[in-house]
Amino acid sequence: MDDIAVKFIKTFKFGTGFKCLFLIWHVGTVIIYTSVSTPTKIKYLLSGLRYYNIRKIEFTNVVVIMKQQVAKSINSHINEFSIPLIICLFGIIIGASYYVNLWRMGPDGLSIVSHSTPYWDFNNLWTGGRLALEGHVDWLFDTEKYRAEMRNLLGPNLPPQEWSYPPNMLLIAAPLAMFPPIIAYIIWTLGSLLLLYIAIKPFKLPPLLQLVILFSPAVFINTLLGQNGTFISALLIMGLYHAPKKPVLAGICIGLMTVKPQFGVLLPFLLIASRNWTAFISASVTALGMVILTSLFFGFDVWSNFLGYTQPMMRGIMEAPYPQDYHTNAVPVFIFVRAIGAGLFGAYAFQAVVSVLAIIIGVKLWHRSTNIDHIQRVAVTCVLVMLATPYAYTYDMVALGAAIVIVYATSERLVWFPVFAPIWLFPLFNHVIISQHPKLSFGAICILATFILLSLTLRFQKLKPIR
Repeated sequence: MDDIAVKFIKTFKFGTGFKCLFLIWHVGTVIIYTSVSTPTKIKYLLSGLRYYNIRKIEFTNVVVIMKQQVAKSINSHINEFSIPLIICLFGIIIGASYYVNLWRMGPDGLSIVSHSTPYWDFNNLWTGGRLALEGHVDWLFDTEKYRAEMRNLLGPNLPPQEWSYPPNMLLIAAPLAMFPPIIAYIIWTLGSLLLLYIAIKPFKLPPLLQLVILFSPAVFINTLLGQNGTFISALLIMGLYHAPKKPVLAGICIGLMTVKPQFGVLLPFLLIASRNWTAFISASVTALGMVILTSLFFGFDVWSNFLGYTQPMMRGIMEAPYPQDYHTNAVPVFIFVRAIGAGLFGAYAFQAVVSVLAIIIGVKLWHRSTNIDHIQRVAVTCVLVMLATPYAYTYDMVALGAAIVIVYATSERLVWFPVFAPIWLFPLFNHVIISQHPKLSFGAICILATFILLSLTLRFQKLKPIR
């Protein structure tokens, strides 16, 4: 294209007006797309005007200079981002196809793929909130009444589901339940994406890499199900990033994460290790405040019912014989150990060892004596959080995907870069693999591999400015 444009100008003699328009177009292109400094851009601009308006010679030379600069800049960006872009676009295509298929509805008004509403897991959040608004919070702890009311509200042919959240989740669920289900789902999904964008904005990533995070496979799976993985990941990233300079805000984010408490296993130790008492107190006050507000709005017995019913039920789901249908998206070490044939004791023991190691590494990482760039510390910690929890699914891997992009942007190159391609795309294919081969539970391996490779990258690669 560059050669064609130059030959075209050399071959034909254009009028002055046309040449001026051509010159303006090239100057604008240089200003917008070239990666050179502003003084250099001004130099090219002035040289072009000097050649054409004053000396009136070699107009083509100006075009060639500018086109070469544009081509150099574009080629540089293509070489830098081409492979990540191809991987990302492949994930978007697969994720979008999943989403389209999920919204193909049958005669009963349910998805022909999931045999439920297209936003399967969001059913729980909306139904729980609706029951709370109607004064039937106690039905959350009665499986038969809960399922009957869900079918009454959303459709008679819905498969069985259970309320699995701590009571403070009602502070989010109840406001959403004021809207019709589909509107509430859209608000929840777009709101979570907006929060994730706000969380990654301080990292000053290029817009292209921000889009890579916002359209990652884990985000697609989260959106498919109407889950809370994007929301929790955004809070996690914000809490970790702002801990040193905005500890109150960081503590609020961490306190809000108690709606999904299994992802907070690591965080108190990090705040203590960094002696960030302000963030620690802020998180504690936020968590306590949510408990009090939940009790005031929905009754104090909601917590005893949760401890007496929901928690044992969820333990039963977690400890059910492997494999179950819901294990197709499970990714913790606990599930990996069970997949290879270990019993409950072995799975708990192995997970405990990994969790303790994650805590030790996290404490070392956040100790004041450790010299590491804070942005990269945040990225590695996001992966450690996934290793430490015994209960997680592919839609919870949003922060892990963000960690890969952040380290990529701040390092000269990723160690064993090709390995990150299957890890990045893993949330889209895990359910397919496990449904056909239940013993091939690769989730924990992907998380561990991410931690090892990111750690090696940070150890052996020089820190560079955000690309």
